[in-house]
Amino acid sequence: MNSVDYFDLHCDTIGGCYESHQSLFDGDLHISLKRGSEFRTWFQCFAVFIPDDLRGQKAVAHYDALYGQLQKEIQRYSKHVMFCKTADDLANAQREHKIGAILTVEGGAALGGSLERLAFLAECGVKAMTLTWNSSCEIGDGADAKSPKGLTNFGKEVIAEMERQNIAIDISHASDALFYDVASLTAKPFLATHSNSRTLCGHRRNLTDEQFQVIRDRGGLVGINFVPEFLNESGIADLQDVLKHVEHFLALGGERCLAVGSDFDGIGTLPSGITGVESIENLAEEMLRHNYSENLVHSILFDNAYHFFLSLF
Repeated sequence: MNSVDYFDLHCDTIGGCYESHQSLFDGDLHISLKRGSEFRTWFQCFAVFIPDDLRGQKAVAHYDALYGQLQKEIQRYSKHVMFCKTADDLANAQREHKIGAILTVEGGAALGGSLERLAFLAECGVKAMTLTWNSSCEIGDGADAKSPKGLTNFGKEVIAEMERQNIAIDISHASDALFYDVASLTAKPFLATHSNSRTLCGHRRNLTDEQFQVIRDRGGLVGINFVPEFLNESGIADLQDVLKHVEHFLALGGERCLAVGSDFDGIGTLPSGITGVESIENLAEEMLRHNYSENLVHSILFDNAYHFFLSLF
């Protein structure tokens, strides 16, 4: 695995550490620092996930607890991992052969309905935030919302402030109405950290071809995730299903906007051939067996995401 560079746009591992009192270094979660230590370079986005049953101050408190957990784990294992808030941090992590930890948020309810809270998240080092999870929050409507109306007035203020604060807007989990509101009201690139193709698997959480092309044309990113229900409508998937989604997006011109957003530790059953972070080498080898060039594999697994996030630092 020492020839593989990896940049993962999304995992829920820090929540797993918090809830199950496990170590980030050598626990039995999908991600452990130990099992990924042989990557040549590894940057991992750690999402603070806000469940849909938490709103207001409860959501704020949950963010604070998981952010604290991440900082505690990074301090405990500082020989192996570095928190990245600046471009210098990215460079230092690579030079020192440390895992680069990048903070993101899954669920804009983390703001507790307060625009001022966004400056605090930026100060914490948050580099991307999904506006919703599956339901609705103060910002707008998620993929499971009934008769979704997209962004609220507060949500329109939030996306403008996110662009000002250089926090990337993440539309994974968004309703279609919210997606198009974001596309029409923003100027900067945005991303879908962990969403697959709705053409191949008709789940509402996946992207239509048109949505993918909007993100592509804006200079954004789309991260392929490993949730079987988003890969195959049967809910049973393997590495070949992952490659089908990769190849579909490549056929739409996604060479420079395609990445990986594994959703590790946010998944119940993994696809066959994937057991955790240690399986990324299997994915790289499968791509090479399908005649992907080494440059293309490097772009998808690392380079596209690295350059997108570098622009935020």
